[in-house]
Amino acid sequence: MTHVSERSGAGSSPTGAGGDRPWTAGSGRPARKRAVSYADAGVSIEAGDRAVELLKSKVKQTRRPEVMGDLGGFAGLFRLDTKKYKNPILASSTDGVGTKLVIAQQMDIHDTVGIDLVAMVVDDLVACGAEPLFLLDYIATGEVVPDKVAEIGAGIADGCRYAGCALLGGETAEHPGVLRPDEYDISATGVGVVEESDILSPERVEVGDVVIAMRSSGLHSNGYSLVRHVLLGAGRMRLDVVIDDFGRQRTLGEELLTPTKIYAQDCLKLIAEAEVRALAHVTGGGIPGNLVRVLPEHVDAVVNRSTWKPQPIFDLIQSKGRIEDPEMESTFNMGVGMFAIVSAEDADRALATLTGRGVDAWQAGEIIEGTGNVQMIGQHTLG
Repeated sequence: MTHVSERSGAGSSPTGAGGDRPWTAGSGRPARKRAVSYADAGVSIEAGDRAVELLKSKVKQTRRPEVMGDLGGFAGLFRLDTKKYKNPILASSTDGVGTKLVIAQQMDIHDTVGIDLVAMVVDDLVACGAEPLFLLDYIATGEVVPDKVAEIGAGIADGCRYAGCALLGGETAEHPGVLRPDEYDISATGVGVVEESDILSPERVEVGDVVIAMRSSGLHSNGYSLVRHVLLGAGRMRLDVVIDDFGRQRTLGEELLTPTKIYAQDCLKLIAEAEVRALAHVTGGGIPGNLVRVLPEHVDAVVNRSTWKPQPIFDLIQSKGRIEDPEMESTFNMGVGMFAIVSAEDADRALATLTGRGVDAWQAGEIIEGTGNVQMIGQHTLG
């Protein structure tokens, strides 16, 4: 709570004639209370300005030729080169990171969640075939600590560099009394562009197409409320405990903060090199809940679990929580962060393109006649 003190002039006494009003010598009038500032309410404009200064060099690394002006304006400006397109269509996406932020705050590690934020936005954009152009971020915190905000922003800038988009601007808001001083939440909105004739959609998917899976980096940014309930709540596990199955003397906290894989540039290259019918970004809802979004009503996608092994973190969550398979698959990505549906003729080319870019990818299934559903068959590889 802010204390607002009263002050009196030289030669004054605590009270006036009536003993109940402060007064100032020579004036005969009550002394003024100290003026209240924005900082008294818990908001430091100077701290916000300092955070922006710390971020400027990182933001400049994301600059694209189309960006106009510099940080500090009321709006970010981006000159779209319409000559590159016959019928350019703008695509937009907005998202956050969810309760993965709780893990970051508990571990006091803040330079990775910005990558998660960018991934959640730009990989939704590329799922319709759009090239991510720019991103705007929003950081709300109980108290602006410039170094912490700069760490968060640095992660966002890194993610934008990986995605090839510009960090065009954003907002940092201080919310004392709403959030604790160590709490924060982040979100972002991204904008991309795609030629109208190149938009990926369910209408392109055909019987006989091949389903290619791209490995996730781990949990990505979904299901963390269940993760925290199972592992940190009922499971009473500590974030600093080393889990042998993770390898490299990796702690539980480090595993849970593994940044989300950003597929945007890999997928754009894949679109340029092969006949891609659709892309499905695997987020909340898991594999069945996201792959079904790119299927027309007359086909099914058959996904064979035996073609890959999920990372150990999924086994740990399932065993600790005694979670049934359907619940796991409807909550987590289970080791696959993105699916590409490609023509059978281009399957080998697609796999070669992704492998050449260092993406762990494999043929996980096929498209058959059906009713617009995802069929999960087989069992995951053991060992």
